[in-house]
Amino acid sequence: MSDRKCEIAWFSALCDDDYEFLGVPDPYLQSSWEHCRNIVMRAEEGGFDNILLPSGYQLGLDTTACAAAVATQVRRMKLLWATRIGEDWPPQLARRIATLDRILGPNASGTGGRLNVNIISSDMPGEKLESARRYARATEVMKIVRTLLDGEHLDHEGEFYKLQLDPPRIGTISGKCPAFYFGGLSEDARECAAEGCDVYLMWPDTMDKVRETIADMKARAARFGRSLKFGYRVHVIVRETEEEARHYADRLLSKLDDEAGKAIREKSLDAKNYGVQRQAELRSAAGGDGFVEDNLWTGIGRARSGCGAAIVGTPDQVLAKLRAYQDEGIEAFILSGYPHAQEADLFARHVLPHIQHGPLEA
Repeated sequence: MSDRKCEIAWFSALCDDDYEFLGVPDPYLQSSWEHCRNIVMRAEEGGFDNILLPSGYQLGLDTTACAAAVATQVRRMKLLWATRIGEDWPPQLARRIATLDRILGPNASGTGGRLNVNIISSDMPGEKLESARRYARATEVMKIVRTLLDGEHLDHEGEFYKLQLDPPRIGTISGKCPAFYFGGLSEDARECAAEGCDVYLMWPDTMDKVRETIADMKARAARFGRSLKFGYRVHVIVRETEEEARHYADRLLSKLDDEAGKAIREKSLDAKNYGVQRQAELRSAAGGDGFVEDNLWTGIGRARSGCGAAIVGTPDQVLAKLRAYQDEGIEAFILSGYPHAQEADLFARHVLPHIQHGPLEA
C-alpha cells in the first residue's frame, strides 16, 4: 500500500452535471453561479487540494468568468481552470492565465500561485477541425503560452500561428507557466500530451489499462526529452458499508430513461472522441451489476459523456483503490459524486483524513 502524498481534487458542476437521480434534471441542482460557487466552497472547507472548473460550450456557465469570481473567495485551495483551445488566441490566453493566477494569490509557502490549467483540444463552436490538426494546434498553443508565461521572447513559426512578440507585462506569481493538465487516448492526443503537457489525465479504466497507458506515456514523453506526472479523473460513492454504497449506486440510476441518458451523452461536442468510446467499451465489458472490476462501477456513463465510472465502496475500499492507483504511478485525483456538494462532504469526512495529500508540484 502506498503512503506517498497525492493531490486530491474535487469537481464543480459548471456544465449542467449535478443530479440526485442521473438523467433527471433538477432545477435546484442546475448550474448557476450560486450553486457552483457553493460546491467550490464546500470543497475548500472539506480540505481538498484543488478543484476542477470544467468547460463545455453547449452546457452550463462560462468557466473563465466563474474562475475569476471564485478566485476572490477561496483562500487555500488551487483552481484547475479548463480552457478550450479552439475558442481562444494564445497571447490573450497567456495574459488571462497570468491575471487569474494573480487574483487567486500565492500558495501557502509563498513560492508560487494556485492556478493550474486544464487544456482541452477543442474545436471552435460551429467549426470542425480534423483530429490530427486539432491536436497539433493544441501542441502549438501550449508551447506559445509556456514561452510567454516563462517570461521569454516568443519567436514562433508553426502551422497555425506565426508570432513574434514579448511576454505580457502581467506575469504569474512564480514567473513561470502554471502546470498544464491534459487528457486524451487517441494517438494524436497522446503525442500532444507527451510533447506539451505536465500532468496527463486519465478517465476510469481497468487497472491493467491504467498501467499500460502510464508506461506508454512515459516512453512517449521521454522521446521528447520530457517527463510527465499522472492524474486520474473518477467519480466516488463512499458509504459506511459496501451494501449501502451499491444501493446508492442503484438509486442514482433508478429513474433513468435510456433515451434520456443517450441524449445527455450525445449533447457534448466531445461525445464522439476516442476517450468517450473507451468509456462505452468499459460499460459493455461490465457485469450485470455494472462493475467492471472490484469497486469500479460503470453505471455513471449511462447518463454522462466523458468520465463514466465511479469507485464504489466503504471508506477502506475507496482508500485501497486510490492507493492501488498510486502504486501504478497516479499522483493526482480529480473526484466527484452526485450530488456533488453532499458527496464531497462524505469523502472529506470518511476518506480524506486517511490519505496523505497535498497540492501537486508539477
